[in-house]
Amino acid sequence: MKWTDTYRIAEALSDKFPGIDPLTVRFTDLHNWIVELEEFDDDHLRGGEKILEAIQMAWIEER
Repeated sequence: MKWTDTYRIAEALSDKFPGIDPLTVRFTDLHNWIVELEEFDDDHLRGGEKILEAIQMAWIEER
């Protein structure tokens, strides 16, 4: 997965953290959780605020 795979990342987060409300997750934690996903394979430094917001919104939709 790359940073641009927002919906795939959101699905993976939803599966890994089923009881978590995405709106309560700090972006620093969200970033760390994403780069720790087994399928994630991208530059860890590229995950800026805009992409994290997009992933968070996709995760909310996934729930």
